[in-house]
Amino acid sequence: MPYAAITGWGTALPHRILTNQDLEQMVETSDEWIVSRTGIRERHIVSGGESSTSLGAGAARAALAKAGLDAGELDLIVVATATPDDFLVSQACLIQAELGASGGAFDVGAACAGFVTALSVASQFVTGGTYKRVLVVGVDTLTRYIDYQDRGTCILFGDGAGAVVLEATEESRGLLSTVLGADGNGHKHLYVPGRTKYVANSARLVPESAAIFAEESPYMKMNGREVFKFAVQAMGDSAVEAVAKVGLSFDDIDMLIPHQANLRIIDAAARRLDLPREKVWVNIDRFGNTSAASVPIALAEAANAGALKEGANVVLVAFGAGLAWAAGVVRWGVAGVERHAAQASEPVAASATPV
Repeated sequence: MPYAAITGWGTALPHRILTNQDLEQMVETSDEWIVSRTGIRERHIVSGGESSTSLGAGAARAALAKAGLDAGELDLIVVATATPDDFLVSQACLIQAELGASGGAFDVGAACAGFVTALSVASQFVTGGTYKRVLVVGVDTLTRYIDYQDRGTCILFGDGAGAVVLEATEESRGLLSTVLGADGNGHKHLYVPGRTKYVANSARLVPESAAIFAEESPYMKMNGREVFKFAVQAMGDSAVEAVAKVGLSFDDIDMLIPHQANLRIIDAAARRLDLPREKVWVNIDRFGNTSAASVPIALAEAANAGALKEGANVVLVAFGAGLAWAAGVVRWGVAGVERHAAQASEPVAASATPV
């Protein structure tokens, strides 16, 4: 049975940086308050012509360059996003068009848990022998749905994209286990109201339906207390299960790459798993919560920094709206891939350091 090795990785970030000092001028908050409660100091936000398409394609190009592949060599593109640029056309198709690629293309929707979920889906096409080369992109531009008068959400989120290339190999590399879950009863704790409910023509044609589509704020709503409690348990439980599935213990884990939602959540998960700080990758201070882009951005940074060696065992874990969660164990490296990844270095906006 073939495995799906990660042979390329890349990131793309918006040019505009929004600092805590900027937010102090916009809403009642302070740098000290934000850092003490979240660990975030700045975040990138889309502006000008930037979009989920431009960021996703940028990350994909970097990943393809690292893998030494052309877009035309891809068999499939899977994109994790909650913020596509078009309601009807999948974000994967928009990115495919930008890249000049062909083959299959579709989206996976699991909010901040989206990339790990999409990695699971994409890996099965490779391990099942259907495709040899698959691109997986995590991209979100959630700041388009943030109320910058709501300090409970505006301090948390940034925009960005991360991508990886999967290629078939006969050696034990890539995603070795997956844990996916959701509790739909928690949907009310994190959502964007009214975004797909407004159908003006239908309301005029069928007046009695108008009340169903009453106007709502288009901005994200979050019950921070409930999300925090859910996240700590979901991240810990799913990571433990994913590691157990491959017969490993956390002594065998070389790096934990968690969803970058809140430093306190990351610290709580690390304590639950009894992992030392040098084995937990953190970049939330510079990027905030980039939703589906969070894990692949951190993964790419860790790889570029030389923190992931051939054969390293890496745990990816994330949670998000739904409420959904996803975790997996990745064995890092390209051993056994017929056409080895190129060694070209990828320029990144900023370098990451583990805590």
